[in-house]
Amino acid sequence: MDYVQRMRDLREDHDKTQQEIADILGTSQTMYARYERAANELPIHHLLTLCSYYHVSADYFLGLSDVKQPYPMKKSQKPRK
Repeated sequence: MDYVQRMRDLREDHDKTQQEIADILGTSQTMYARYERAANELPIHHLLTLCSYYHVSADYFLGLSDVKQPYPMKKSQKPRK
C-alpha cells in the first residue's frame, strides 16, 4: 500500500473531511486534496503532524510497515481527540 492510500484511509477511519485535516495542517483543502492524489508531495512537517494526530509511526503512514505502532508522545504534548 502506498502512503497516499494510507493517508486517505486514516482520514476516513477517523471520520474526518479533507477540510478538517487541512485545518490541522494549516493548509488549504485544495492542497490537501493534491497530497491525497499524489499531485504534490507531502512535506515532512505535515507527515510528522499527521503521524502525531493519528498516533501512528511514520513507517506505518508511509506504507513501509503494517504494524500500527503508536506514535510516541512527548511529555509536553497533550493527547488530541
